Amino acid sequence: MKTDVLISGGGIGGLTLALKLARCGIDVTVIERLPGPSPVYKGELLQPKSLDIFDSLGVIEPVLSHGHRIADLELVELKGKRAEHSSMSYSILPGKYPYSLMIHHEKLKDILRAKGEEYSSFHYMGNTACKKISGKTVTVEDRSEKEPFDIECEFIIGAEGRSSVTRDYMGIEVSEKKYNHHFLTVTFPRPLDMTKGRIVSTYQSFLGLFPLPNEEVRSVYLIPAGEYKSLRKKPISEFHKLYIELCPDLEGYVDQITEWKQIQLMVPMKYHADTYVKDHLALIGDAAHTVHPMAGEGMNMAIQDGSVLGELLCDMYSSGRLDPANLEWYPKVRKRRVSHQLHLSHLSALAYSYPYRPVGWLRNKSLQRMEKDRVSQFKQMLNISGLGMWRETLYDRMVQGGLFPLRTSFLSKEEKLGASFTEEQDYPWKEKEELI
Repeated sequence: MKTDVLISGGGIGGLTLALKLARCGIDVTVIERLPGPSPVYKGELLQPKSLDIFDSLGVIEPVLSHGHRIADLELVELKGKRAEHSSMSYSILPGKYPYSLMIHHEKLKDILRAKGEEYSSFHYMGNTACKKISGKTVTVEDRSEKEPFDIECEFIIGAEGRSSVTRDYMGIEVSEKKYNHHFLTVTFPRPLDMTKGRIVSTYQSFLGLFPLPNEEVRSVYLIPAGEYKSLRKKPISEFHKLYIELCPDLEGYVDQITEWKQIQLMVPMKYHADTYVKDHLALIGDAAHTVHPMAGEGMNMAIQDGSVLGELLCDMYSSGRLDPANLEWYPKVRKRRVSHQLHLSHLSALAYSYPYRPVGWLRNKSLQRMEKDRVSQFKQMLNISGLGMWRETLYDRMVQGGLFPLRTSFLSKEEKLGASFTEEQDYPWKEKEELI
């Protein structure tokens, strides 16, 4: 069997890339080791940049119709009986989609795959594992028949996730950074009026609530690393209490979780591969980088990887310039952006990692001032949206800490757009015409 581009891994990043290539008429084959839906929790929050990308791929209508829009994120810090409120809003962002979107992960995969199958150049093989790579030949195995066969291709893309056969073949090692906390995550019915994202915290606890369609909510609850086993020995009612103490609105809803086996454990980690590309091979998504889930960036980073690499490959094929050296444009665009998002998510994780009252006080004060400081809030929302990058300065930190006054003047449209990514920045090889 022959194909132009083989993608090992049929997750959201791999499918985004495959759909983009198929739309360009490039023969692309996706191999996915799972036969059906993943039993493990995967990302569900789409940032505005990802919505832009799905718009360009012709799938925005079904994505929006199966998702729940979140324009505002409520931040609640509990201090005994007292609650202090602040909020962050996507509505201050420029662009067509000034909101994030919660959508069931498997539904999003179905949408991307269904769109891909409209093109004759798109091929998807489920329940098929990548066993070996030898040059431009990939040996794969149908896991039901246990029969290996070879696929010849020009380019190989590793989108397998944290355990990547492609990354191993490329000889790339990653150094994992682990954290002092884990998360419990589960979806259950929500109150009808719970339509905004909400983070509820005390100096020693954290509960994230992100509404899904069909009156459901995805929840994440922070626990100290190593506490999961002892927690599971308790009645499920103890789990309900943890939630209801932080958010009384959930009484009668979280109680519908009846068994511990409905709840998954998430172990956050962070790593960033030094190299994304080697010869005719490239890595995207978790194969190249894993981010702490606090800011909801992991799936979005994979989508953005797939979009940039897909545009590059489309231009290479349309111009007939297939030298693998052209692939280096992909990390030139993505690596610096990924490093910045990894750093921001890491800082967010640290803000909730230490169960001490002074840390909680400083976090709450900083968030409240960030909400009121127009520059800080715009930078924060722009950076997590994926639409642009505007680094925080020491001055910003001083403002958030209360040492310098708040900036209350509205940013101009020009200032906002000046920090947003342009098409030339997303695809710089087009302007320079430097494909070889």
